Amino acid sequence: MMIYYIAIINILTFIIYGLDKLFAIKNLSRVSENTLLLLSFVGGSIGAYIGMKFFHHKTNKKKFTILVPLMIIIHVVLFLYLYK
Repeated sequence: MMIYYIAIINILTFIIYGLDKLFAIKNLSRVSENTLLLLSFVGGSIGAYIGMKFFHHKTNKKKFTILVPLMIIIHVVLFLYLYK
């Protein structure tokens, strides 16, 4: 079940990063930075990182360039610990 959750949250996070980039380009209402970081925190860190790179979105924001990779490290360590 955990694998399905991780897959779904990462796909969802990737899509939301893409939508936020589109909203930014079209000057529409945006997804808050807190929501984007929360998605990373709850398991979507890989989707967030790929979304940042693929859409060139939030790559100049220091808190994203630090926190998203940090979340990846934490999630990998947790995953390895839980599935030992």
